Amino acid sequence: MLPKEIAQAAISELNQKLTNEIFLIIQDNRELMQAYLKAIETGSVESVNTAIGKEIKAIYQLEDFDGREENPSCTLIKSHQMFK
Repeated sequence: MLPKEIAQAAISELNQKLTNEIFLIIQDNRELMQAYLKAIETGSVESVNTAIGKEIKAIYQLEDFDGREENPSCTLIKSHQMFK
C-alpha cells in the first residue's frame, strides 16, 4: 500500500466514525454540553442531533456511506449516518 492509499483508508475509517467522535467531544466538554442541553430545551433531541449531523456533513463536505452506525459509543445519539 502506498502512503497515499494508507492515508485515504485511514481518513475513510475516520469519516465513518466522525459523527460519533464529534458528539463525544460535545459530551465531554462542559461548555459544549451545557450549550447542547440548552438547545434541546427549545427543540427536540432528534432535531438538534440531526442539525448537528447535517452541519458536520456540510463543513467536511462528506458524502453518505451506505449504512448507519447503530451502536455509537456516545450516549447523546442512538445511531448516526456514516460518511465516505
